This record gives sequence, structure tokens and C-alpha cells, in this order.
Amino acid sequence: MLIQIAGLILLAVVAVILIIDIIPLWKDWFGRIHIGRASDKEKWGESITELAVKWLNHTPTIKLTDHTRLIVIDMLRGNYSRSSIQHWQEAALLLGTSEYLKHHDDKKVEQAVVKYLEKTFDHNGQWREKPKHVDGAILAYALMKLSFVETDRYKEALDYTWAMIKEYIGEDGTVEYRKSMNHYRYVDTVGFICPFLVAYGLRYEEDACIDLSIKQILTYERYGMLTNHGIPCHAYLIDHKVPMGLYGWGRGLGWYAIGLIDAWYELPTEHPYKSELKHCISRFAKAAIRFQQPSGNWNWTVTRQESIPDSSSTATVGWFMQQAASIPALADECSASAERAIHYLMKVTRRNGAIDFSQGDTKDIGVYSNQFGILPFTQGFGVRLIQRYNAARKSGKQEYAAKKEGLNESKELAH
Repeated sequence: MLIQIAGLILLAVVAVILIIDIIPLWKDWFGRIHIGRASDKEKWGESITELAVKWLNHTPTIKLTDHTRLIVIDMLRGNYSRSSIQHWQEAALLLGTSEYLKHHDDKKVEQAVVKYLEKTFDHNGQWREKPKHVDGAILAYALMKLSFVETDRYKEALDYTWAMIKEYIGEDGTVEYRKSMNHYRYVDTVGFICPFLVAYGLRYEEDACIDLSIKQILTYERYGMLTNHGIPCHAYLIDHKVPMGLYGWGRGLGWYAIGLIDAWYELPTEHPYKSELKHCISRFAKAAIRFQQPSGNWNWTVTRQESIPDSSSTATVGWFMQQAASIPALADECSASAERAIHYLMKVTRRNGAIDFSQGDTKDIGVYSNQFGILPFTQGFGVRLIQRYNAARKSGKQEYAAKKEGLNESKELAH
């Protein structure tokens, strides 16, 4: 009798383990039925934005492991997910929502944002759970981009973030990714910290913040870019300036792109660093466009046509292109590039509005995920991209209409 009971318990445990393994696979299979049916940009934008707002307070867990079998073991060991990964997922969703609210008066979405802020910050404006790594700075930046929120209310959290970043400044005067890897400089860090440092430095008159941001970007330009091709490597060793990991890692391009373009955008026109970053933008835009695939995407390895397309690279570099299009000399080619990126993202969007086929979390320098699926980070930047794209088109049409009306008035006066 005891043997039979033990056997039944064992069978039940095995069944539970199998179910835990099968559920994510089944969800992906089912979610991809009729994928890519969106044909109207406006409706597609509404669809991905609605889901991004929903995810803001119910963010899907992003797993660390690529394992698809016995994942319960990773869960029990604490290797399945990590809060630092969630920070940049939530940051992207908040940035996308912020971009949407710039162009829409939507009280329901504002309420969702307020709910998220109440969950993340206490009544003094301090983090409820303080970030321990520089990944948290991009979330602080997203907070500062909310137009309907009084930023100073959260000054304690912003001050903490600046103080935390200062603790990661290494011997070369640039910011480390992790204290345990203080001899490396990662391209990820450019995206994590540089926009926040500029926005915080300008608001609270901390010139050291802005100087650090620009130094992080320009130092990476000097030591972390492939000569004559203008694309970043994953990291470099500060002792001998040796490149590490892959040149042309797709999301690496994305991290560099968003750090550069958002830092530049925050700077006022007359700021002395503005023109310097503008040259960086021009170089990077021309480099990245060369590696954009005919279907509009960037692959997870941008230099190889055979590698798998990566939606996270496409959404982030697409955002860069849309922003860079505001520079007259880059307007035509960057606008066209951003539009191609949107067309690709529409083709990999599920029925429920989730953008699919983003590369999973990176394990180490040179160790990249072989899993491609849903990533809230991609969703958020997809929303940023389409909202800014729509606003630019609307602004262009209004400008054209105004010019046309002015011409008609001139003709009438002439007559």
C-alpha cells in the first residue's frame, strides 16, 4: 500500500514538472496563431499600447535561463528571474506609456501609471525597494519623463539613484556594470544611465552628472566601436582596451542607440555637448542603417544575414532612427529606416498585441540567449516608436496644411 502511494506521489510530481515545462511552450504556440495580421499602423499602435499599459502593473516575469525542461529546478534555485532584469522591462513600459500620454489625454492610462508609482515608491518619494545596480537608472529616467507627474515629489528616489551610480564609478572615471566586473565596461550601461544623468543633471543643476554621461558615451565611442564600421562590441576591458564579446550584438546596438539618442534629446539646443553628440548620432545612424535587413529588422547578430531577427534590437534602433530623423541632414534616411522597422514589428505582433521574437536575457559576455519570445522591454520601445512616429506624421501634415493655407491666402491677396 505504501509503495502504491509513493508511486502515485511520484507520478503526480512528474506530472506537475511536465505541466510547468509545457505551459510556456503551449502559450507561445497558441499565441503565434495568426501572428502578424496587423495592416493599419494606427490600430497596431493602439493594440500594442493597450497591452503595454496592462503589463505596467502586471509585468510578465523575464526568465534568466534558456532551459525549457525541468525549469522548476531553476525556480527553486532562484535562477529563473531577477529584479534587475525587471527594472529595465518596467522602465521601457513606463517610457512607452509616457510617450503615449504626451499625445493623448487618457485619464484611465494616467490612473494605471499612478497605481504603478504607488507600488514602486513610498509616500516620501523614495524607492520601496532600492535598486542595487545601475540597471535601475533607466527606470528613474522613465519616471522623469512622465509629463503629468511632479518630478520633485520623487526627488529622494532620484537622489538615491545618482548616489548609487557614483558608487559604480571606476578608476578610469566611467561607470561599471557590476562591482564584481569592475575591469569591464558594458555597452548596456550607456543605455541604463546616460539619459538619466543628463535629465537629472539639468533639472537639479548637477553638471557632474552631465559630464559623466557624455564621458561614458564618448569613451565607449573611443574604445568599444568597430573601426570603420561604427558598431559597438558587447564590452571592453579597461586595462588594455581589449574588446570583449560580439561586435554587432543586436541588442547591444539598441543599448547604445537609446543611451545616445535620449541623452542628446535631453540636452538643450545651446548646450556645448549637443553638437558633439550630434556627430556621434550621425556616425551611428549611417552605420546601423547598413545592417538593417530588407524586411526592416535588425538580426540578433546584425552582421550576419543568416542570424535570427530580433525584435528588441529592431524596436530600440527603430526608436533611435525616429528621433534622429529630427536632424535635417538625417531626416530622409532615418525616417525611412524607422518606418521599415515599424513594418517589421507589425509582422511579428501577436493577436493580443504582444510583439514577439525578442532575444532572451544575455548570460555573460559572449554568451547569448537562443530563446526568442515576448519581452516587455520591446513592447515599451515599440510603443515609444509608433507614438512618436504618428506624432511626427501628424505634425508634418499640419505644417504642410499651414503652408498650403498660407500660399492660398497669398494668391487671394495677389488677385
